[in-house]
Amino acid sequence: MRPILTLRHYSHDLIVHSHEHAQLVFGLSGALDFEVEGCGSQVVQQSFVVIPAGAHHACGSPHGSRCLVLDVPSDDWVGQCLGDHADASRRLLDGPARLPLDAGQSQLVSWLAGSPVDDPLIAQQGAVLLLASLNGTRQAYGGRRLPYAALNAHIDQNAAYPLQVADLARVAGLSSARLHARFIVERGQTPMDYIRSRRLHKAVALLRDSDLPIGEIAHRVGYSSQSAFAAAVLREFGSSPGKLRRALEPR
Repeated sequence: MRPILTLRHYSHDLIVHSHEHAQLVFGLSGALDFEVEGCGSQVVQQSFVVIPAGAHHACGSPHGSRCLVLDVPSDDWVGQCLGDHADASRRLLDGPARLPLDAGQSQLVSWLAGSPVDDPLIAQQGAVLLLASLNGTRQAYGGRRLPYAALNAHIDQNAAYPLQVADLARVAGLSSARLHARFIVERGQTPMDYIRSRRLHKAVALLRDSDLPIGEIAHRVGYSSQSAFAAAVLREFGSSPGKLRRALEPR
């Protein structure tokens, strides 16, 4: 049976995968660059990311980081163990997000990180307590979430062309200023950072699934030069496009 709580150390080695269970990653030290379904962010102390079940994600830490990871066993487990809190926990786990921790939540994460989480009882009860403490976290920005499916579709369809915040604002039906504020609260990043991460996510898929030359891939995701594309990939993933392609090849 997969452990529920684990302490993990991340390095510059890029991890790109998906799994059929939801996962929460809490920052303890260092900075972990994270991308979930094309949404880029960074996990640091007093923050965490939500990875929904089945979501494609990538992460790496050029300078090293340490995190507490909660692997949610199943939806049935949430219902059985969270009781009246289950519906709120399911809403939390429903979509990708990068969220802050308040002082009490941070203390709980630190306490669990210093506990023997390989003990099944501590892991089980600790995970339940941690999930329950997070209920309502999304209420900080209240109301309907941004229409990420529509935003992603617009970015993907126009990845080769210049995109501005105003373009996404029209899709979301908001002013540019309001969209910018919502992105900062919901994702911890600007809309332009979101566009860049989504484009690079598309580039990773093309590197993995096609034989297109790197220069052509750069053009398809909006970079006018291969060198600028290579620099962006290096900043995002800590690896050159060529090395990333080789790392993603089936073994």
